[in-house]
Amino acid sequence: MLVAAIQHNIVWTNRQANFVALEILIAKAAENGARLIVLSEMFSTGFVVDDLSIAEPEGGPSSDFLANQAKKFGVWVAGSCPELSPQDNDERPFNTLVVASPTGQCNRYRKIHPFSYGNEDDHFRSGSELVTIEIEGFRCSLFVCYDLRFATEFWNLATKTDVYIIPANWPASRIDHWTALLKARAIENQAYVIGCNRVGVGGNLSYNGQSRIFSPTGDTLAEGGDTEQILYAEVSAKVVREVRAEFPFLQDRNE
Repeated sequence: MLVAAIQHNIVWTNRQANFVALEILIAKAAENGARLIVLSEMFSTGFVVDDLSIAEPEGGPSSDFLANQAKKFGVWVAGSCPELSPQDNDERPFNTLVVASPTGQCNRYRKIHPFSYGNEDDHFRSGSELVTIEIEGFRCSLFVCYDLRFATEFWNLATKTDVYIIPANWPASRIDHWTALLKARAIENQAYVIGCNRVGVGGNLSYNGQSRIFSPTGDTLAEGGDTEQILYAEVSAKVVREVRAEFPFLQDRNE
């Protein structure tokens, strides 16, 4: 399966401008054969953590955009957005990774680790459930940005994961941590890792992309620079099985 990560520049708090720009990029990725297209964290607003007005209902404009794009191009499209829970009246949203299928059905993962250093945890709620979904025969586990620093959740899902999907707004000042941790998660869990980071400036922070797609052995399959671009890579569930059979590290983890 061909996957794509769209490393894009987010217009701060302007959903419509981001939708217009992203539709062009999604169309290009789909035309080039990508079956799974990953956008960055908070793709429609930027990493806004101190303005509750950006919160959307579940099934609001951002997830609706993802669903419409997925149906229009017959692909899977993933990106995170601020969504309220339909189960209660808490005004704080979750940072929700929405993955839309070609039929428009949406799968959701709520970010478990809001970023305390950036005050995300003051304004966003923490999710509590790990999520793995099937995408065209691939077992895909979902995480968001700061989750990358916490290896345990990745380990807990490793045996039933072929691909980890990780959208982010990871700032340039700590970009070496981003690339190192993405590679580590691929190596230690013997799975593909798709890390999609934004570029540009937002909320007084600079972002320089450096999106990556790593193989189950930690080889770099696609590497982004510091400008808006689309990364592509082929992933194979067979390769995951072969790597784990040749190097049975996962079965030794609990011994």
